[in-house]
Amino acid sequence: MATEQTLTEVKTNEAGPWRDAWRSFKKSKISLIGAGIVLLFIILAILAPLIAPQGINEQNLTERLQPPSADHWFGTDDFGRDIFSRVLYGARISLWVGFFSVIGSIVVGSLLGILAGYYGRWVDTIISRIFDIMLAFPSILLAISIVAVLGPSLQNALIAIAIVNIPNFGRLIRSKVLSIKQEEYITSAKAIGMKDTRILFRHILPNSMAPVIVQGTLAIATAIIEAAALGFLGLGAQAPTPEWGKMLADARVYLVNAPWTMIFPGIAIMLTVLGFNLMGDGLLDALDPKMKN
Repeated sequence: MATEQTLTEVKTNEAGPWRDAWRSFKKSKISLIGAGIVLLFIILAILAPLIAPQGINEQNLTERLQPPSADHWFGTDDFGRDIFSRVLYGARISLWVGFFSVIGSIVVGSLLGILAGYYGRWVDTIISRIFDIMLAFPSILLAISIVAVLGPSLQNALIAIAIVNIPNFGRLIRSKVLSIKQEEYITSAKAIGMKDTRILFRHILPNSMAPVIVQGTLAIATAIIEAAALGFLGLGAQAPTPEWGKMLADARVYLVNAPWTMIFPGIAIMLTVLGFNLMGDGLLDALDPKMKN
């Protein structure tokens, strides 16, 4: 009875730290700016069909490489396509790759990290060595290798980015599980015969999510850069998909004569990544200040 009461009190008190974290986050102007930038790009991505003045593949060769004007806010590319429209739709692609690749990394990495941290011994040894091997390679090089095996496409780029980020979340969750499983309420839950799956997913995992949220926010920024890098190398999105990295690759030969073809996709990448980094830094202060120290 006392054990169940203890577990209930733990759950009841969980809302308190989250409220405190939200108050702390709101006090940081930089964090709010980052969240505002991210929200702006999400809104632009959702409303792209309504905002875009032209179709993303609508060509007009008589207006190719036109500078920014009232008709084409960001100018046109070498096929006469409106760059503003393509940048808007590119936000959809970059955010889609960023969010879903990180979600995949969190799901798989958390599962492996929980198993390694909770059961230990040979399970921990095998999983940790797999993580060490994956982390021995630069993330972009490992992503390129995976895409080279699977074949160049946006979907395969997403899978590659998700795979290379699994060790980061796995090791993070493992370290949290190692500390949480020593808590008294976990020991009490084991003593009354509670099943491991219930302990893991009802008590340990929820209490390990704060650093995962922080890491996930920062990982989205990294995933967007990696997706753009793969697109720039021709291993990600394929023409005529309006992906920012692919747009940079197609426009690099016009850097001198038509710099706007590279400037605006580059600015879009920079602002999106900046927004997630600023927001992630604010979440780090609010949810897990010890991790920053």
